Amino acid sequence: MSRLNRTDRSYDLVLFGATGFVGTLTAEYLAAHAPKELRWAVAGRDARKLERLRERLAGGSGGTDVGVLRADVDEPASLRALAEHARVVATTVGPYVLHGEELVAACADAGTDYLDLTGEPEFVDLMYVRHDARARETGARLLHACGFDSVPHDLGAYFTVLQLPPDVPLTVDGYVTADAAFSGGTLASALNQIARGRPMRAAARERYRHEPRLPARRVTAPAGPPRFVGELGAWALPLPTVDPQIVRRSARALERYGPDFRYRHHAAVRHLPVALGGVAALGAVAAAAQVPPARRWLSDRLRPGDGPSPEKRARSWFRVRFVGEGGGRRVFTEVAGGDPGYDETAKMFAEAALSLVFDDLPPTAGQVTTAQAMGDALIGRLRAAGITFRVAASR
Repeated sequence: MSRLNRTDRSYDLVLFGATGFVGTLTAEYLAAHAPKELRWAVAGRDARKLERLRERLAGGSGGTDVGVLRADVDEPASLRALAEHARVVATTVGPYVLHGEELVAACADAGTDYLDLTGEPEFVDLMYVRHDARARETGARLLHACGFDSVPHDLGAYFTVLQLPPDVPLTVDGYVTADAAFSGGTLASALNQIARGRPMRAAARERYRHEPRLPARRVTAPAGPPRFVGELGAWALPLPTVDPQIVRRSARALERYGPDFRYRHHAAVRHLPVALGGVAALGAVAAAAQVPPARRWLSDRLRPGDGPSPEKRARSWFRVRFVGEGGGRRVFTEVAGGDPGYDETAKMFAEAALSLVFDDLPPTAGQVTTAQAMGDALIGRLRAAGITFRVAASR
């Protein structure tokens, strides 16, 4: 199915999970910033909540024109109908490994572009194994991790590579600093992911068996040891997130990353006691997440649907600094913005969806990354929306 054959669908974009915390922020962003010609709808399982959301959106541009669709992750037929009504479906409904596959399958079958906010490596790997081939047949683009996981890191590494010479071995290191809070949904997803170490490793092995080899190129994303980085004045701690895997997949897909590319991903912490305390806390949470009663207790501290206040989000920020090297050149770049987990995630998610709807993009299909599918177009959109991409220094 070509994308031209989808223009007769009812909606350009459907936002599924629109009444959740991040879903509502995304809907509000779309109502305020989307072009007036966008045909879009909010979707979820509670029609009354959706109608109330539409009424609130009516105060922004385009709010009164927003459609409402009822769909439930426990009703596969409703998800198939949702996919068949839309050119693009963006979903905030997680944990995705528990609730996400039916919608991915529906979009792959219908030739509908799909975006989510997952940071769950197991889910991403399983969706590649089970649905990438079908999506390639229908022309659907399946994009995961379209929020703070992993847009700043994926596009930031891509932006850094563009500042370096082509056709030479390249290395990029990313260093993340942030001051932000998180929501109940994010906590639930994180705890569920930590508790699923064995199936996550099994899914990664299964993906490896299905992925084509790169006979003429090499791409790696090792964790690397903790170390002090004098240029940053901070300790670099490996971050066990989905981000380096997403960057690695962009590098596999795009020859601009060179014949031999290596990416490492870190948290940057200025003071050693803070770094050690963070490692200890992460270890304690990881251990507790393996015990169901302890995991439930932790999850109950912040319920899904709860999140930081507007005042807290207004004070929050993130910065990802990149150091790229290759071909005798060394470059320092930065991606920065406001509240990473919610305000900026909603912005990234909405702009990624709008890019799929409106922008002239490379011809891709199957499971793809933001750098691979939208690259320069999405960087341009995010810059216009207030997220910084800049070259800090080079030599």
